[in-house]
Formats: sequence, C-alpha cells, structure tokens
Amino acid sequence: MKVYVLYRSKGEFSRRVEEYVRDYERTRGASIEAIDIDTREGAELVERYGVMQYPCLMVVRDDGQLLREWQGVDNLPLMNELASYANS
Repeated sequence: MKVYVLYRSKGEFSRRVEEYVRDYERTRGASIEAIDIDTREGAELVERYGVMQYPCLMVVRDDGQLLREWQGVDNLPLMNELASYANS
C-alpha cells in the first residue's frame, strides 16, 4: 500500500497538511508521500484519480487501485482510520 497526500505546498492549508504528515509518521512509524499538485507527478495523480478538492489523502494499492480517499481539509481522517486502511 501507498499513502499519498496531494496538496499545494504554497497553499493556505500547507502547514496543516505538513503537520498531519509529520504527526502520522511520528506516531505510526509509517510514511505518507506528500506531493505538490503543481508538479508533474502531482498533476498526473490528480488526473488519474479525478481529484476535485485539496488536500486529498489517498490509500492506493500496489497495483494502482484506489482503496480510499478523503478530499478537502475538513475531511482528513483520524490517524487510526488512515492506519487501518493503510495496513489492510
């Protein structure tokens, strides 16, 4: 499984996203790949998964299938919920 968060690194919610990633990695010992949507890789993921709101937290299987996503700053999951999907 891979966990991504798509966001704008210079956007209004960047600090909140970066704190979430840091806290998750510190408490769970697992990583979240933070990707700026203004990069080539970010734009490709936005298009591939049809992301409409940012930030977007996604759990993706190794074969590329989207398992779960949360779009919008007010919809970030509890860390326990994210961990349950990321470890399934």
